[in-house]
Parts: sequence; C-alpha cells; structure tokens
Amino acid sequence: MGNTSKYLAIRDLEIFNSLPKAQKENLIHHVTHVKVNKGDYVYHAGDAISNVYIVINGSVKTGLVTSNSNALIKEIVYKNEFVGENVLSGTKNRSEFAQALTDVELFKFPVSYFKALLEQNPELCQAITRILITKMSHLEQRMSNYVFKKAHTRIVNFLKEMADVQGIKIGLQEVLINHGLSHIEIANITDTSRQTVARVLGELKRGNLIHFSDRKPSKILIRNILNLS
Repeated sequence: MGNTSKYLAIRDLEIFNSLPKAQKENLIHHVTHVKVNKGDYVYHAGDAISNVYIVINGSVKTGLVTSNSNALIKEIVYKNEFVGENVLSGTKNRSEFAQALTDVELFKFPVSYFKALLEQNPELCQAITRILITKMSHLEQRMSNYVFKKAHTRIVNFLKEMADVQGIKIGLQEVLINHGLSHIEIANITDTSRQTVARVLGELKRGNLIHFSDRKPSKILIRNILNLS
C-alpha cells in the first residue's frame, strides 16, 4: 500500500479526527500495512508488546488460553477498530492472543509512537480511554448475562449483536450475518457449551426465525430481527 493510500485510509479513521493534518501525514511514515491469513495469529499470548494494530478489512478475535488449554474469547474486532491498544498498563508482554477470523488487513505502528501520539493529543487519549472503558463494560455485561440470563437468551443476544455490528439488511427486517465462528467459539463468547449452541440454533431454524445451510453454518439469515427471541 502506497503512502497516498495509507493517508486516505488514516484520514477516514474516525479515531484520528482530532489529529492535525501534519500529524496524519507524519503517521503514514510510522504505519506498516500488513496482511494476515484466516486462522493465523496477529500476536500470541506472551509476545512482547511492540505494536498497536487497527483493522482495515476483515475481523480478528482476541482471547485468553485457560489453564486447561481452552480458549476464552474476549471480543471480536472489526474494520476501523483497534487491536492490542491496551498498552498503558506497564506490562511488557501480551496476556492475550489475537487471531484472524477472516483474511485480514491491518495497520500496525510501534507502541512508542502510539504513546507519543497520546501524550501530544489529549482528545485522542480520551478517545482511547473511552474505548477501553467500553470494552471493560462489555466484559462486565457478559459476566452479568452469565449470572442472570439463560443460555438461549445469551445466544440470541450474540446473533443480535452480530446483526448490529456487521449485518447486511435484506428487505425490511431480514438481516444476513457471516460471523465466521465455530459453535465452540460461539460457546466461548456466550459462556455456554458447543452442544447448547447447536441446540439453540437448531431450534431457531426450526422455528423459522433464522436460516442457515449445513454447508455454511456461519452464514445466518435472520428472518425478522424484531421477532428474534
């Protein structure tokens, strides 16, 4: 990707709206355009924290590996969102992994430069702080859902969230999503089990609330988003 294309991409990122033009132009000299194939890792748990990433195209999942070697998914990151932005804690190594759910294009830039930008731009620092607070809020909401909501509701809410974040509207109320996740990954996000995910999705399909094919189960058509429950 050439410097002109980098600048246009950076210019269109809302997170950098507070930067003056000169800093946006300077940013392109510190940004590296990288591509990561589906299933490959952007970084592993334990890696040195050396870069911050922004997704340009595709999606990335972040998570933790538990003591029994299971993967606990923390979040799904989409276009124009940060990955690995929590670099202010003082730790030197990643506590989580980031793995490409699809073929992904990202910008990466050094942590040292990112920290300098935050120091020079209070508005950007506030924006990053809001992002981190929002992510913490989402994790707290997941914990609350685990305690107070049934597995069926958690899985339905996952579908609604996917529809809101990356759904494609078809007609008035139909929404198509292609989440790219396996049943066990959805289970890790919704704090359920693979069997429960398969059962609930099957029930929703038989009730004609959603449709998916056995060949492409991650591509789901929600018949009427207002009726999904």
